[in-house]
Parts: sequence; C-alpha cells; structure tokens
Amino acid sequence: MIEGMRVQAIITARGGSKGLPRKNVLPLAGKPLIAWTIEAALACSMIDDVILSSDDAEICSIAATHGCGVPFRRPPELASDAATSMDVLRHAIQSQEQPPVMVVLLQPTSPLRTSADITAAIELMLGASAPACVGVTECKKPPHWIYRRDDGGHLSPVLADSAKLSRRQEMESFVAINGAIYVAKVPWLFANGGFLGPETIAYSMPADRSVDIDDHMDFKLAELLMLERERS
Repeated sequence: MIEGMRVQAIITARGGSKGLPRKNVLPLAGKPLIAWTIEAALACSMIDDVILSSDDAEICSIAATHGCGVPFRRPPELASDAATSMDVLRHAIQSQEQPPVMVVLLQPTSPLRTSADITAAIELMLGASAPACVGVTECKKPPHWIYRRDDGGHLSPVLADSAKLSRRQEMESFVAINGAIYVAKVPWLFANGGFLGPETIAYSMPADRSVDIDDHMDFKLAELLMLERERS
C-alpha cells in the first residue's frame, strides 16, 4: 500500500476488435499481447494486485495463466463498442467487496510500456499531490499543420493561426494521450467521470514506448520494437 491506499491495476481487454481481430491474444515477440501488460503490472512494486476485466473466455484463461486475477466476467453490455472505459472501470471497481483507493488502468494495446513507467507515473502523481496522471507522448505533427478537407478537396486550417506559423521552431510543444497509463484516486475518478481534468498531471513517455496497437501495421511496429528491446 502507498500511504495507506490500496493500489490496484485493472487490465481491460474485450474479445471483439474490428481493426485487428483477436488482437489481445495474438502472439507478439513470443507471448500473447496481453501478457506483456500483465508482466509489467506484476513487476511494479507500487501495485498491490492486478485484475482483468474481460468478456472473453480465452483472454481470461491466458491472463490467469500469466498470474493476473480474474475475479469476474465482464457482462456483454460492457463489451460493446458503445461501452466506455469509465463504464468498464466503474463495474470492475464496484464489483469488489474491498474496492481499491487508487486505480491504474492498463490497456493491453500498449505492450511497450514498462513497470518503470508505471512506477514513475504513480510517483509523479503523488509527488505533485495530483488526483490523476496519464501517459503522454510528444506529437510528431503540430495541430497547426492539420487541415479539414471538404467534399471538393479544398483545405481549411483546424486552428485559426495556422497560416501565421509555418516553421516547427515557431510553435509550442504539443503532446497526445498515448493510452499506455492512466492513474487516479478512485473517489476523484468517480466524481470527475474520467481521468482527464484541470488537476490531471502528464507523464511523458518516448514514442518507442507509446505505440498503441489499433491495426496490423501498429502490431508489426510494436513487435519490431519489442524484439529489439529483448535483444538489447
């Protein structure tokens, strides 16, 4: 426990996936994709226990084999495209007789995040006396370079001052939520309705640990980076 707070990692993995079917159980660098996240969570000394929220029997079996707790099966209505992460988390937390005080949401689609990243994110949140922390990575393209394209192929800038700034050096730094780590104190999380708010602090991660797998190309990139890491 940290300062008397029980810290629980919740790994969310539903069976359905349109972009890359069955991605949570696909073999990546010799292990099922979800195994990398379970191992990182179990290796983090600041986490008291690790559980899975899934509707899928195969995912549950693989998770249990790799040491993850599987205390319940996620109901079908929370495994649809319409269900939000907060819906899933609320169910997972409220299904327990002794809910955690702090929760760490870890998605299997970010296999390159490490136990050191999880530890650093928790320490950053506590050190800043913040109620929540999320993983971010620097944007490759600034929003000033993003344009809308109409039906006729004409472009209009998303930001009004885009035309005034043409060089990257003239622009401020921007980051994107990378989906790898979400940490929050549960009472604040429920009251806020999510991890993002004015008090949320950002934990910066490099691009090679921020890969979020949505499709086959993402998967191949993650595998190449993982194999390179394993060799080194």
